[in-house]
Amino acid sequence: MANIQSAIKRARQNTKRRAHNRSRRQRMRTFIAKAQDVVASGDKEQADVAVRQAISEIDRAVSKGILHRNNAARRKARLMKRYNALA
Repeated sequence: MANIQSAIKRARQNTKRRAHNRSRRQRMRTFIAKAQDVVASGDKEQADVAVRQAISEIDRAVSKGILHRNNAARRKARLMKRYNALA
């Protein structure tokens, strides 16, 4: 455990940030999984909505610094590839 006051505070902040980032990352993964399930079911209209929500959530994770922009681009590309295969 840290002895210096600033290090103690930093440890507290890191714990809070980690919890927040984990919840945000899990939310993003949930939206992606739902979108993949809907795309797999073959319903074009629901898939459109689900994919848009997932992409929005991925972009939000990038803006919050939880996900690297290249990682986000790869995830979106893979999701869109599956979605476009419906057509």
